[in-house]
Amino acid sequence: MYDIIILGAGPAGMSAAIYAARFNLKALIISKEIGGYMMEAPQIENYPGFKSISGLDLANSMKEQVKSLGVEIIEEEVVEIKKGFSVKTKDNKTYKGKNILIAMGTARRKLSIKGEDEFAGKGVSYCATCDGAFFRDKVVAVIGGANSAVVSALVLSKFAKEVYILYRKDPLRADPYWINKIAKIKNIKVQCCVNVTEIKGTKMVETIILDNGKEMKVNGVFVEIGSMPVAALAKTLGVKTDDEGYIIVDNSQKTNVEGIYAAGDISTGSNKMRQIVTGCAEGAIAVDSIYKSQK
Repeated sequence: MYDIIILGAGPAGMSAAIYAARFNLKALIISKEIGGYMMEAPQIENYPGFKSISGLDLANSMKEQVKSLGVEIIEEEVVEIKKGFSVKTKDNKTYKGKNILIAMGTARRKLSIKGEDEFAGKGVSYCATCDGAFFRDKVVAVIGGANSAVVSALVLSKFAKEVYILYRKDPLRADPYWINKIAKIKNIKVQCCVNVTEIKGTKMVETIILDNGKEMKVNGVFVEIGSMPVAALAKTLGVKTDDEGYIIVDNSQKTNVEGIYAAGDISTGSNKMRQIVTGCAEGAIAVDSIYKSQK
């Protein structure tokens, strides 16, 4: 029996594990993958203590710290949570805990247009850091206008001949810091007020159709239109979410269900800022709340 089972191994989950160890709480992390979206960040420049660090390096550093404290990490997909609490994984193993911290983050949103699924892995990608090198000297389009889209364009500009950022509104809604950066990159071009309606090709992506009737030749399409919370399992327990599907928490990261907490991108905490630093803080606060509830 664990004092706390942490679902998710992003910044919130790993920070929670660190604080659980400090409070001498028996903790377990279960996560399909380690690091979450942090792993895809080529460069992080807003995490205290590091002028610049890759997401991969920061995630690995957090993981090593968690392991050094003796917290068990199981890399497996969670398929069921029952009140009581018991957590079942895809390999049919069950773990029991007194409290649950849901820190499973978010999943990529899709365009849901013709050709997207057909060309997934054949020119359509959701990770510039993972696939950028495959598009050396090619022409690519990044769909989206927030920070993730602009950062992806910067990554791709190091490989691709031309990078087009296509956004349905004007102006881009990325932070000024990132907008100023892309303004200095000659092979990045921004086209606002357009939507992609179809992705076409034979064996690989060849063109995209825009809602203004134009057809654009591209070799790759990188989808960066945001994400949605992975809260389906939480809902089976009666955990309340807001209109967008994010788990509602109070200032102690508690949900409406006794013994269930949420932290990181999946929750409404920190004014939905969804940064690494806020995820870490929320994970720590959740464990502090659990520790105090046991006194």
